[in-house]
Amino acid sequence: MPDDGDFESGLADGGQVDALASYRRPAARRPGRGGLIRHWRFFAVGGAALTAGVVAVVVTAGSPAPGWPASVATVEAEAGTACANQDVAAEPSGLNFACASDSRQVLWVFSLLTSGDNPRYVDPATGREGLEPITAAQGGDIAWSLNLHHPYNPADPVDSLAVAARAIDNIVSGATVTSASGAQDIEPGLESTAAGCQRYTGSPALVTRAGYPAACAKPLTASGTQALVSDVFTQWMAGTPAKTASDAGTLFASAGDPGSSQVQAILASLPASGG
Repeated sequence: MPDDGDFESGLADGGQVDALASYRRPAARRPGRGGLIRHWRFFAVGGAALTAGVVAVVVTAGSPAPGWPASVATVEAEAGTACANQDVAAEPSGLNFACASDSRQVLWVFSLLTSGDNPRYVDPATGREGLEPITAAQGGDIAWSLNLHHPYNPADPVDSLAVAARAIDNIVSGATVTSASGAQDIEPGLESTAAGCQRYTGSPALVTRAGYPAACAKPLTASGTQALVSDVFTQWMAGTPAKTASDAGTLFASAGDPGSSQVQAILASLPASGG
């Protein structure tokens, strides 16, 4: 390429055309077909991804998130009323697992599995009525100790849930009752054995007091609480299949995650009658 002196000399001699030609930059190359094809493929892939994303958003937004049956909210409210009765706690320990804020879901879980949350449920095989697997005679005995203001009515969900809460607490904690002879009869609960406490708390340590059933010395673990719920269901619903008892523990532990695949599979397997 000529220097500035050559460029000016050329102009002075009248060689403008030659000087400009020698100083001109080469023209830019136009992209060939290969470049266009590469760009077309890029935009095609990007467009397909964008379309797939839009479809996914539309499908997700248009499909309601899976949740608990609407009846669960109803039973939760009824359980709140039933749990206002302070006599549902086990005697004499005072344990109130069934109505504690972090374990009250045990009531609607059990109701869902045994009656489909239908207070008018009647088991055609046994004649059992109401939300819970407690016969009218058993419910009447428990209701007497709960100081209910009217005779026990198994079709009344509040009555049924109050009776169930007391029964669950007695199963967990045990109870001390007065026998026909007037002596104290101490009935142990699931938390009254070293093996039970190992399963529920990770420690076999027990606390014993005169006149009280033995109790676990350590607090329940998360996995132990789920196992406890399954074991309560086994005792509370005599003859229940092991899978149903396991389902009770799973639903209890998944109360905050109704969309989990395990929960949805259990809900889909429940018969329409809930029995």
